[in-house]
Amino acid sequence: MTDRFQVLKNAVPFNLLPDEVLMGVVDLLEEVKYTKDTTVYHQEVSKLRGVDIIAAGEYESFFYDSAQNKRLLDHHRVGYCYGGISVLLNRRKSLRTVIAKKGTVVYFLHRRDFRALCQAYDAFFHFFTTDYGKRMLNDEFAHFAKRPAAFEESYIASEQLYSRKIESLEYREIVACPPDTPVYQVAQMMAEHKVSCSFVEEEPGKIIGFVTDITLRDNVVARQADAQLPVKNFMDNPIVTINAQAYIYEAILLMFQTNTRYLLVEQNGQFRGFLSRNRLLSEQAQSPFMFIQSVKLALSLDELKGKWQKVPEIVTQLLSRGVNAEIVNQVITTVADTIALKVIQGGLDEMGTPPAKFVFMVLGSEGRKEQTLKTDQDNAIIYEDKANEQRELVREYFLKFADLISERLDQIGFSFCTGGFMAKNPKWTHSLSHWKRNYTSWMQDIVPETVMNFSTFFDCRYLYGEKSIMDELQEFLDQELQQPMERLYFHMAKNALQYEPPLTFFRNIRTFTVGSQEVFNIKKAMTPIVDLVRVYALQNCIFVTNTGERLAALKEKGIFTEKQYLELIQSYYYLMSVRLKKQANQITRDKAEPENYMDVRSLTKIEQVTIIEIFKIIKDFQAGIKLKFTNNLFG
Repeated sequence: MTDRFQVLKNAVPFNLLPDEVLMGVVDLLEEVKYTKDTTVYHQEVSKLRGVDIIAAGEYESFFYDSAQNKRLLDHHRVGYCYGGISVLLNRRKSLRTVIAKKGTVVYFLHRRDFRALCQAYDAFFHFFTTDYGKRMLNDEFAHFAKRPAAFEESYIASEQLYSRKIESLEYREIVACPPDTPVYQVAQMMAEHKVSCSFVEEEPGKIIGFVTDITLRDNVVARQADAQLPVKNFMDNPIVTINAQAYIYEAILLMFQTNTRYLLVEQNGQFRGFLSRNRLLSEQAQSPFMFIQSVKLALSLDELKGKWQKVPEIVTQLLSRGVNAEIVNQVITTVADTIALKVIQGGLDEMGTPPAKFVFMVLGSEGRKEQTLKTDQDNAIIYEDKANEQRELVREYFLKFADLISERLDQIGFSFCTGGFMAKNPKWTHSLSHWKRNYTSWMQDIVPETVMNFSTFFDCRYLYGEKSIMDELQEFLDQELQQPMERLYFHMAKNALQYEPPLTFFRNIRTFTVGSQEVFNIKKAMTPIVDLVRVYALQNCIFVTNTGERLAALKEKGIFTEKQYLELIQSYYYLMSVRLKKQANQITRDKAEPENYMDVRSLTKIEQVTIIEIFKIIKDFQAGIKLKFTNNLFG
């Protein structure tokens, strides 16, 4: 009994568990002895019944390559736990081949009991997910960890991931305390309930913040703060919530987009529990979301560049599994956002504390969360207004900062914007008051060229910094748009009508010749939907930027009928799917630069017929907007 306890006490991550828990685990262990060079597990074949803690001897683990050579050979000695990643993240199949060396003795813990420990102790569980994420940063490990057959089989359980709703999950119980509770009592409460997060409740049902094990470590223990102080002094906010009717993939993406580890689940106006990001990710071991987690762990520009280069492969896999293009866009955007956030934080660490609060915002397709694989930089910086004597210093800092960020994004693979719509351009790094003047000018001094050039700024989205600055700009726009804006809408609509769907008189797809191909520009074919939906959104003071979200909001307001909404959203994302598939194939299969030209001969008959029908829908939509905004049905 004592020997087993000591082995557990020194085994990572069992050493994170309380002694009384370890004593209970000791009774669950089964001792197993192996003779020299016994093959214990075969990679991607053996199904693990549980995990092995080495008590004596050693395990040798490795991958076999196609020539049966041992790759990434590791030796694991006393105290090592093998099988945690396989049980949690690889459908119980052993990731590697394992051979026991002479005199090996292991303590076996059944997966049922192992998972119970993961369920009860987040730090214990987090060890395995973090370890897996770090290993996946090694390209060789990542290659062997997703063998083609297994990868294709389990890359993503789309039927579950994209169809299951949050309400089908088991939520964690909310552990809450009043704001004046001493922080040491909160820590005791978290330990008692075996949770890594406690919420701060001002009154029943009104949650104003939360503390996590990381909060306690960084803000209390590391700073040697007085543990008698109230928890409100240390709590984090804002609270991020999600409705129980939302889908699991939406919850995971929201967590990455808001950089939060926990989501409160709301149903019928009440909080029903909370979700942990680690817990959700553990069920999606081979999904794009574990890839996003690995992006967050990348440490250098080269690693980030490597991650971005892998995105086309993920896009191909998602589309081949029938995942909707709207979701694929969100995955691409979340990866791009995660990379940009890493670059921004690295720039701030290098340049030091900025002399003013600021917002780094993204524009255009990135601002709409509709990025494809042919993308460039569209971004800008807004900083708070400062006194006259500080203005030059502040501006100098942010121009230098913007140049650094843009250069590094370009190194990673996000090329400079040919139109110059980047924070690197001094025109698009300014104070909040200057930005307000910009928008006022664009909305009041209307000329066609202005609308064409600056409509991208009406698709701006917060990415990093002081969100209140962005909120103030949005409130300003809301007030401005209450004024008569017929000329603005007229010119925006007119601009959106310039491109007509490429249909011939006989209702075939009109093409032009590029090299030996007969092509049409699929990006331009999609542009009328983006532009026209933007006009309707601004007219109705809808400030979400995503085309799909704008359409949904317009339907809710009764601007579009259910039929119009379905026609437009299905048309838009069908074209997006074709576009993404083409670009992914160009990168992964043809080793070529992605483009927006579609060769009609590369489309199946079904695709051609569908696209022709979509072009008819767009043409009808344009006729409707002509009537509404230009009062001229026939041009």
